Amino acid sequence: MTAQPAGALLPAPATGATQRRRLGWTLLVLLLLALLAGLMTGHQGFAPLGFWQDMASPQASLIVGQIRAPRSLGAALVGALLGLSGAVAQGLFRNPLADPYLLGSAAGASLGVVLVLSASALAGLGLSALPMGWLQQSGLVLAAFVGALLGVGLTLALAQGAVQTLRLLLAGVVVAVMLGAMTDLLTVLSPEALRGKQAFMLGSTSYLGWQSLVLMVVGLLVSLALSLRHAPALDALTLGADSASSLGVDLPRVRWVLVLAMSLATALAVSQAGLVAFVGLVAPHLVRHHAPGPNRWLLAASAAMGALLLLAADVLSRAALAPQELPVGVVTGVLGGLYLFVLLRRRVFS
Repeated sequence: MTAQPAGALLPAPATGATQRRRLGWTLLVLLLLALLAGLMTGHQGFAPLGFWQDMASPQASLIVGQIRAPRSLGAALVGALLGLSGAVAQGLFRNPLADPYLLGSAAGASLGVVLVLSASALAGLGLSALPMGWLQQSGLVLAAFVGALLGVGLTLALAQGAVQTLRLLLAGVVVAVMLGAMTDLLTVLSPEALRGKQAFMLGSTSYLGWQSLVLMVVGLLVSLALSLRHAPALDALTLGADSASSLGVDLPRVRWVLVLAMSLATALAVSQAGLVAFVGLVAPHLVRHHAPGPNRWLLAASAAMGALLLLAADVLSRAALAPQELPVGVVTGVLGGLYLFVLLRRRVFS
């Protein structure tokens, strides 16, 4: 009998395809569990073992069907939009610290919100004194969406078509500072807008309803289709701009399309849930760490990872100080900041 080498009895290391398959199934299972936790968590909690029995009562079915189900699904969609836009930004700019808000979309959305609140105060409508749910139904979401697209449009105009990556990033910083200053000025001149601005800046999934899910689903499908179509160009871009051009990649057109997809996804997420920090930055990092692969895989997996992160953060925001709720943007900011702190400490100081 021929002796086998010492390492022959050990399992073979997982290949890249196996890693991606495992991560995909893990994300699917965790998403389903997080969704179930979202349906059970809230001011009126449901026991896991008796959940389906509790659903037989009209009150429980109303709470779950009209409040928690659209909120949980909406949180997953917002997270998917942010995760996708973060993966596009990091691939397009070849920078692992690129954020979906870097083109001025967040600053533009914030300005749109404050403009609506300030105008309503000047007109004597008193919108800032009404609940945020009514504000969203009255055009606040549309104002944030238009403002986000306006911020991106100004960035592209200043960058002269987004031909150079460095110029585009610097233009995004300039536009964000300018629009942020205008937002602060309007807030000072119209204190009535401060409450709405604070709620928007902290991020919240409390007012997501069924009517907002359709728009986000369509936006996610369009953004994902555009991104996946140009995933091979992102793969070529990892070799450098000159190498990608030599391979036949039309860089100006690719940048335009990917910036459009990223801007659409970010604007939709910001307009529906406000500013939610770190999800778009952390989700692609986690995917690359556990199952690296081509950009076609990275884009889709980052969307799923973003959905899981924000859905889990939403459940935590409801359960941490129950019956009170924390803004979900605060939860993602704390957890995302701690993750990046540990990541930088390991890489820089170890």
